[in-house]
Formats: sequence, structure tokens, C-alpha cells
Amino acid sequence: MTFWFLLLLGLATYLIVQRSVAQITRTPVWLLWLVLMTPALILSGWTIIYGAQPPPPSALVIWPSIICLLLYWLLFQWGRRTPRDPQTQVQALESQSAIHPTAEPVPVRPIEPTEETQLRNCFPWSVYYIHNIEYRPQAVICRGQIRTTPTQAYQQIKANIEAQFGDRFLLIFQEGFNGKPFFVLVPNTQAAKNTSKPEQITRPRLALFLVLATLATTTLVGANLAGADPQQLASDPSVLLQGLPYALGLMTILGIHELGHYLTARYYKIRATLPYFIPLPFFLGTFGAFIQMRSPIPNRKALFDVSIAGPLAGFVVTLPLLIWGLVNSELVPMTDQTGLLNPEALNPKSSILLALLSKLALGSALTPTSAINLHPIAIAGFLGLIVTALNLMPVGQLDGGHIVHAMFGQKTAIIIGQISRLLLLLLSLVQQGFLVWAIILLFIPLIDEPALNDVTELDNKRDILGLMAMALLIIIVLPLPEAIANLLQI
Repeated sequence: MTFWFLLLLGLATYLIVQRSVAQITRTPVWLLWLVLMTPALILSGWTIIYGAQPPPPSALVIWPSIICLLLYWLLFQWGRRTPRDPQTQVQALESQSAIHPTAEPVPVRPIEPTEETQLRNCFPWSVYYIHNIEYRPQAVICRGQIRTTPTQAYQQIKANIEAQFGDRFLLIFQEGFNGKPFFVLVPNTQAAKNTSKPEQITRPRLALFLVLATLATTTLVGANLAGADPQQLASDPSVLLQGLPYALGLMTILGIHELGHYLTARYYKIRATLPYFIPLPFFLGTFGAFIQMRSPIPNRKALFDVSIAGPLAGFVVTLPLLIWGLVNSELVPMTDQTGLLNPEALNPKSSILLALLSKLALGSALTPTSAINLHPIAIAGFLGLIVTALNLMPVGQLDGGHIVHAMFGQKTAIIIGQISRLLLLLLSLVQQGFLVWAIILLFIPLIDEPALNDVTELDNKRDILGLMAMALLIIIVLPLPEAIANLLQI
């Protein structure tokens, strides 16, 4: 088992390194892979020699991880490429057809040769001294030297572009991998489509149908979780009512999460659809919910606010539901089947936050030998914690990926996302319930879509809020340390 798990981890790690950094560093991929795999090899060696019991010393887990991550960073920086034309940025701009309506085929040269003088006049030397203009099939890239604050530069040049070219272009302000900001003009094909009749971006009937279908599937799953007999369901449909607490609790959490995104997007005048639920007739009864944004995000402040609003709104609803559900849950003896993903015998020490909330709700009745048979509402609340944690993962186009992008910029967010995926793989050595999460994250691209003004940094309040969100993620996914467990007497 250890061999196959190590093989899977090694292949996944190599895939991450090859796809993420092979194009932006000269350091050999195999060397970066070996450095990242060293902690897993050390832990596997301990398991082979001493077995699963006793567990490895904490120093053997912590110090190799810290040293190898620092060594990985140094090797990455040592071989880092600093090309004049960061191709990854251009490719990111050319792959935005999923959200930005700007990826239709356009002429190779989006402006005429006679218009280049007009374009250069949009960049005052005291604001952004332009050095050269490069043409791409779907973009005009203007590089130069910024001479004022990013906010003032973007606003001034955006006004100049609109005065000269109207709504022909979307103006994007990005920071290259060399640290220098540049402007990109992308043809605004959406403006050409505008007619007197406004486009309907939400399909209310479809949204309502999906809500009702998801209510049905989650109620069915909830009835099974409540112990209803399938044969009894066939003879007495009213038994389905036992599944409503789980269904309403879970759908409320998911719905409030997406409404947080939706209302914040509307606040920033970003065109967005209403939430769409995804029904599933088995497993949890639903595969979640989502909204679609149909217009660009104006700046990193809006990106941060829209992204963090969902997890925070969902978490605020999750807390009271989970606490009430835990109060009404049943304590059962700890067994070999006790674990993170067993609602009938959940180990509260699988998560720091879950352990604290369980102790708050159950008090002295919760002992070191106790597991929890979750009430259906508690199951919905526990899934709310999982949804919050999964969305806060700082990877790519997840909410957490948007948050770290807004806080640190695209370049640093890519590195944070890669390290996060690898750390989750390492954590799955201890908590095998995270292995599925880790595999899912492998298929999420690290490059996030840029905001129009992707250079202006956040204020201190948002930076602090973002760090608090990352701290929330940590206390949800990490198991309770033994020292705190002894202190809490659980």
C-alpha cells in the first residue's frame, strides 16, 4: 500500500512540476521533483522500518518539509527565466474565451497602421512612458515605464483610450514576470454585439428547475442518512420528510455561498447569473452550485471582494447549523472505522475547528474515546466546512486562488498554488481522506484570469482579511495537535 501510494504521489508531483514551472525556470524538472519528494521518501522510509505505529516524530515531518520547500524556492529562483516577452502572460490573455467575450477571431493587427500615432498619444510620458508596441492576434501589447501610481496610470490611460477609440477595446493592466507592468488592448467584441434589446444572462426557469431538482435529490439522500428504509420509502413517501433537515441545511449553505458571490459582483457592476444548483441522485445529493460572470473584473479589489464573499457568507451560515447539529448528535465509541469521512463515527480530532466546535457543543460528554454519530443537520454543517475549505484552497480559479492572486499578484499566486497542491498531497499521507481533494486540485490550472487593472495592490484591511481566510482554511484541514487535545480532554 505504501509503495503504490508513494508511486501515485511521485507521478502526481512530477506532473505538477512539469506543467507548472518547466517553462519559467532552467532548473531541471527532475531536481525540483526530487527536492519536493524528499519529505515523502523520509516518511515512507520510517513506515517501512518501524511500521505505521509508532507515528513519526513531529520534527521528522516539519523540518524536512520546511528545508525542502526553501531549497525548492532557491533552485526555482536560481534557474528562473526572465524573458523580455513573458509568453505565459500572452497565452493567458489569449485563452480567456470562457469568461471574457473577447476571444473571437479578429484581425492579426487590431488597429490600422495609421492609428498607431493615436495610440501612442494615449500614453503621456509623465504617466506611462511607452517604449514599444507589439501586436498579437488578439491583443496589442504596450510596454514602457510607469511614472505614477498604478491606479492613476490605469485611470488616465483608460480615459485616453476611450476618448480616442470609444469602446473598441478592453484595457488590461498586468505585471510581467520581470516585475514591470504593461498594458494590453483586447478587442471588445461584446460591444459590437450590443443591440437595443439587452442580453438576458440568467435563465430563471432553468435556475428554478435546478433548485427543485436538487431539493429532491438532497431530500432523498437526507432520508437515507436519517435511517429511512428504501422499502419503506416506496410504500410511504412521507418518510422523505426525514430528509428535509439535511436538504434544507446543505442547500442553504451552498445557496448563501453563491449569493455572496452574486451580490458582491452586482455591487461592482459585474454581469453575473443567478446561482445554478447541480443535482446528483446519489452521494451527497448535489455537486454544489455556481454562478457565471459575463463581464471582466475591474481590479484586484473587486476580485478579492467577490471571491472572499462566498466562503465567508457560507461559513457564517455553516457555524450555527453545525453547532446545533452537534448538540443534537450522538456520541459513540471510537472504533477502527472512525475517521474524517464517516458521519456515523466521525473523529472530531480530524480537524482543529471541528474539535473546538464539538467540545463547545458537547462539553464534558466528549472524551478521548468518543466519536460522533452526526445528526443530519450536523452532516450538512460539516459538509459546509468542507465546501469552505475546498473553495479557500489557494489554487488557480478556486476562490482561494482568486484571493491570493488579489493579495500577491498573479506571479506569486502561481507559486503559492503549486506549493499548496504539493502540501495537500503530503497531508494526504496523514489524512488519506484528502487524497481525492489533492487529485482534484491537479486538474485545476494554476493561471488565474487577470482583472482589468491587475497591478494596483490591495489595502491593509483586505490583506489582513485574506490572511484570516487562509488561517480558517488551515484550522479546518489540519488535524488537532495532541497537545491541544490533551488540554481539551478529548
